[in-house]
Amino acid sequence: MEPRPIAILGATGSIGTTTLAVARAHPTLLRVAGLAARSRWEELVGPVQEFRVRTIALADPAAAAAARASGAFPGVRILEGTDGLTEVACLPEVHTVVSAVVGTAGLAPTLAALRARKHVALASKELLVLAGKFVTAAAQAAGTPLLPVDSEHNAIHQLLRGKERAEIARLVLTASGGAFRDTPLAELANVTVAQALRHPNWNMGPKVTIDSATMANKGLEVIEARWLFDLPESRIDVVVHPQSIIHSLVTLTDGSLQAQLSPPDMAYPIQDCLLFPRRLPCPAPRLDLSAPLGLAMSPPDPARYPCLGLARAAAAAGGTAPAIFNAANEVAVEAFVAGRLAFPGIAELVARTLSAVAAREPGSLEDVLAADADARSAASRLAPGLAR
Repeated sequence: MEPRPIAILGATGSIGTTTLAVARAHPTLLRVAGLAARSRWEELVGPVQEFRVRTIALADPAAAAAARASGAFPGVRILEGTDGLTEVACLPEVHTVVSAVVGTAGLAPTLAALRARKHVALASKELLVLAGKFVTAAAQAAGTPLLPVDSEHNAIHQLLRGKERAEIARLVLTASGGAFRDTPLAELANVTVAQALRHPNWNMGPKVTIDSATMANKGLEVIEARWLFDLPESRIDVVVHPQSIIHSLVTLTDGSLQAQLSPPDMAYPIQDCLLFPRRLPCPAPRLDLSAPLGLAMSPPDPARYPCLGLARAAAAAGGTAPAIFNAANEVAVEAFVAGRLAFPGIAELVARTLSAVAAREPGSLEDVLAADADARSAASRLAPGLAR
């Protein structure tokens, strides 16, 4: 059997580099056919040479020009912009596209890949949060799988295989609780960015790590799950599970729960997507059941994690409300990282933006992007009023 060709959008991020590690572990089953990144072209030199990649794309045209001028990519096509990312995603030989571009830059390439009947391994939360209505419709119209890379959604995807819809009562997403899970509430106003980036279990990018500390990421995952599994927000639960060993659970109609367990390593869900439906040894540590294993779970504290409640409210409201939540949260996190906003100010800015920008039912992608832009503008205008 020929190796399955894959394209990686977001190849220099943590998901992209782990995807390359999985491909490296299965050279007879996976072949890297295309790579795309935003601007860090220097980090593509090694993978391009190792995997003999012949097409890459850089979203930043200036970075693409620098890559061409460097001479580091002999015989390699270097594309640029959204069109370049889209071409990489739709290369004729590609079977599976890993969509891990942060923000809206991955929206057009991912939709194009689905329309081209590629399997899509989706790692970008924003795409379903902003445009779940359109992304899932594109996958259904093409009859092609939309495979979730997030460990929680991938766990549910695994647990639901072979089950009838009538058997499913509720979904349960687990959350680590982030860097400030045990920090006294009175001290949160004075925590630093460096402290927020010390995630106890996962090695992730700065934005996702801070979202873990506020639990905005779990709110985004509730919205994702609503689209991926076609269940309302009211049937999706969240529990704090500090060990990050149970990645999600499914409550069946008879009241029993089933769970998926593995170490907190993204190689597991990524490999599941790339080799789906096959299972093979994963290049990551396994659970050591000869040692004591703690599996604590508890409900999230609304006072500690107000962003989770705001996201759930946006999910219940529907329309463009999730896009407004996501945009406001991105602006708030940027302000916190820049030192212009205290940590509790993230949730406050998101709440104020949700009140300031009216949600509506989008009739097109343009409506979603307009709501995103309006929310960013409103959040940027409101942020100075919450400055430290």
